[in-house]
Amino acid sequence: MLVADDDPAMASMLADGLAELGYLVETATTAAESKKLVRDASIDVLVTDLRMPDVDGIELLALSKRIAPERPVLVMTAFGAIDTAIESLRKGAHHYLLKPFKVAELDLFIQRAIEDRALRRETRTLKRAFCDRYGMDSLIAESGAMQEVRDLVERVADADVPVLLVGETGTGKGLVARVLHARSRRSTGPFVAVNCAALPENLLESELFGHVKGAFTGAVANRAGLFVEADGGTLFLDEIGDMAPALQAKLLDVLERRVVRAVGASRERDVDVRIVAATHRDLPARVASGEFREDLLYRLEGIAIAIPPLRHRREDIALLANRFLVEARSSTPRAVVNRFSTEAMTLLLDYGWPGNVRELQHAVARAVVLGRSAEALPADLPAAISERRVRRASMDFGDEIIPVRELQRRYASWVLEQVGGRKMLACEKLGIDGKTLNRWLAHDDRDD
Repeated sequence: MLVADDDPAMASMLADGLAELGYLVETATTAAESKKLVRDASIDVLVTDLRMPDVDGIELLALSKRIAPERPVLVMTAFGAIDTAIESLRKGAHHYLLKPFKVAELDLFIQRAIEDRALRRETRTLKRAFCDRYGMDSLIAESGAMQEVRDLVERVADADVPVLLVGETGTGKGLVARVLHARSRRSTGPFVAVNCAALPENLLESELFGHVKGAFTGAVANRAGLFVEADGGTLFLDEIGDMAPALQAKLLDVLERRVVRAVGASRERDVDVRIVAATHRDLPARVASGEFREDLLYRLEGIAIAIPPLRHRREDIALLANRFLVEARSSTPRAVVNRFSTEAMTLLLDYGWPGNVRELQHAVARAVVLGRSAEALPADLPAAISERRVRRASMDFGDEIIPVRELQRRYASWVLEQVGGRKMLACEKLGIDGKTLNRWLAHDDRDD
């Protein structure tokens, strides 16, 4: 580290004290020395006096920030220059110390500065890894159905409007939400996800909006809430269709006014958050039954993206299976499986996949763990697949009498299969719009 002080005795005293603590210390007592050493990339921390002849601490701070923006800078000052010290904080100094101080105090702030820098670097690394993992290539789209989804994601990712993802359970709505964030201008901000169906109403309210200490039994400390945590980034509300009506009203207020008030708090806080919501529910049907607010639905579906079930994107199955194989092998070091046999892949392609992509991922992971040869064999797959229990054709009614709504759903599903999963073409064939098709295809949650 570099200690810059025009008082040689002060600089020497600090250097000796820091050296005893294990630091490698350079000292500078003149403007020329200070400027030369600040430009040295090997300097990790700068400790500088605030007032010096020819060059002051503010000037060294600015030079250090230009040369090494991440380098922590600590300024030393007398009590009479405290206003200038505060100004140094505004310009990027990590902390200031009032003379006289002990070396142990300086050591404490140096350690905090180093830890803070390491944390910032780790955060940036994680954000880069997030963006690399969830690039557009993570959306496998050999099928026409997924090519439409991928094209829509590419076009709306950077549009700062709410997005509603609809589709059956296991289709990959969470993946699409992360790709939307990674491709947006908010990618440097946080991505925060919450499953609205996994928490009871009172706990979800606290989780989303935060609470103050003592707001309710068990609130032993303040909690910011996920809206505040996601400030500047994206908040992913999974299974939004299961949110209680009272919370829907509070969520709508936050979306409209862009402020949030913690449970028990008296003041509101501004938030800048993009909402991506997802559901497997038929939200228009829930609106009709009074279970979901119509005005909230309008707010959420600024852009609606329907994620097709795996049975409507069969061209993607082999590519997905091979990707999951690679991922499973990386987490199973002793695995011997490195490919699928022809028979096993045929079974994967023929199966109906009621659990969609998630079920495929679990099936592949099972084959990798249990397989005893280089090829995954039919016996390594779950029984439902290996016994070729292919789902009955969507227009095969058997002897059952079914409701008209179910007939409508099966017919729409059959039409979609006939046109290779292309929703726009299916709409043209049926003479309906996209929202109507999504409603016809949706799982009827009134039967749950």
